[in-house]
Amino acid sequence: MELNQIGRPSRRYPALDDWSSCSLVLFISVLALMFSPAVAYDPLDPTGNITIKWDVISWTADGYVAVVTMNNFQMYRHIMSPGWTLGWTWAKKEVIWSMVGAQATEQGDCSKFKANLPHCCKKTPAIVDLLPGVPYNQQIANCCKGGVVGSYGQDPAAAVSAFQVSVGQSGTSNKTVKLPQNFTLLGPGLGYTCGPAKVVPSTIFLTPDKRRKTQALMTWNVTCTYSQFLASKHPTCCVSFSSFYNDTIIPCRSCACGCENKNCIKYSVCTTFSSVRDSNLLSTPGINTPKKDNAPLLQCTQHMCPIRVHWHVKLNYKDYWRAKIAITNFNYRMNYTLWTLVIQHPNLDNVTEVFSFDYKPLVPYGFINDTGMFYGMKYYNDLLMEAGAYGNVQSEVLLRKDASTFTFKKGWAFPRKVYFNGDECMMPPPDAYPHLPNSSPVGAPPLILHNLAVSVLALILMVMW
Repeated sequence: MELNQIGRPSRRYPALDDWSSCSLVLFISVLALMFSPAVAYDPLDPTGNITIKWDVISWTADGYVAVVTMNNFQMYRHIMSPGWTLGWTWAKKEVIWSMVGAQATEQGDCSKFKANLPHCCKKTPAIVDLLPGVPYNQQIANCCKGGVVGSYGQDPAAAVSAFQVSVGQSGTSNKTVKLPQNFTLLGPGLGYTCGPAKVVPSTIFLTPDKRRKTQALMTWNVTCTYSQFLASKHPTCCVSFSSFYNDTIIPCRSCACGCENKNCIKYSVCTTFSSVRDSNLLSTPGINTPKKDNAPLLQCTQHMCPIRVHWHVKLNYKDYWRAKIAITNFNYRMNYTLWTLVIQHPNLDNVTEVFSFDYKPLVPYGFINDTGMFYGMKYYNDLLMEAGAYGNVQSEVLLRKDASTFTFKKGWAFPRKVYFNGDECMMPPPDAYPHLPNSSPVGAPPLILHNLAVSVLALILMVMW
């Protein structure tokens, strides 16, 4: 971001007075905070976070039993397979005696216990959700989904995960218990930063018959926020444009998602040696299996992005206009379940109809309605399959024109921002957007207009003569 005419010195560069100096330092500090990679702030979802709530439901002889609930309050960012991993550091010498609905990935050194062995003795346990289909005696409500947590805007009921933990060698009252520290959340990769645990008013529970209220013995919350800068060095998606009024297709930027150290599969409809070789590679057992580090296996493209979003200005009517949206998956190792697409455009306040996608407006600021979330219809196209013939989903959106703002000039018909699964996509450079020909938006080319004017003038002269 360029700073113009802010604290600009005169030609002799005299010292700034105290007020100006303080103002300049404060302004620069705010900018540094805003653009620091560690700061997790999304202007399209300013209150989005994952809140992890610990409710102590009973005290035991040497500790407590707590229900841990993970609520995803992010409007369009969910946790995909292989799911979340929650970690923390115990404040004292606590152990986990047992768990329901989740498990620690490592037991740790429990050699000092002679009889009953704890579930986990590690100082820094790592907890994962259980897979679907586990026995009922190992389940609690909202558990056992393989760590998959939906976005709040897409499905609030699916935006929660929970487990129960029995903690030993801990405090046995509100005054003696010590809160865990240094919380971490992988969802499933990097990107989340968690704050410290804070004691909050105890949660109130309603009995199944809704006639009685019970209360947790103690409750503390942990808030985790997401930063795309921490999650990935490069963007994970890119955007391309086209329009009915210009034959030029604006592709994704070259190396939009980074080109270094990436293996890719050449894709061609021609039967060449390279395409045959790569086809054989794709048929290798296990080549499509997702890796623990989520390393992609991409189709070779000039942009090298796992996801491309294409926006095509398709038709122009008297009172409406239509755009087509296509999402293409170039990752052979990833099926995107419960995908979301967020688009910012000034005309989204007049959406008339969306075909084959579900749509929900996002209005985080109340009075501004220029952002919307598109997502797949359940059991129809909510799964974006891996790269290949079926690795794409498409829809069209019909928008009503606002005479005071609508235009095809200067790229107005194209989105301002695009997010896929909560990550902002790389846009084409503004000067490359499809532009109108040198004529009116719906008029004829200049030569035709000139010939028509000459013909009309000649006809008038003939009549007058």
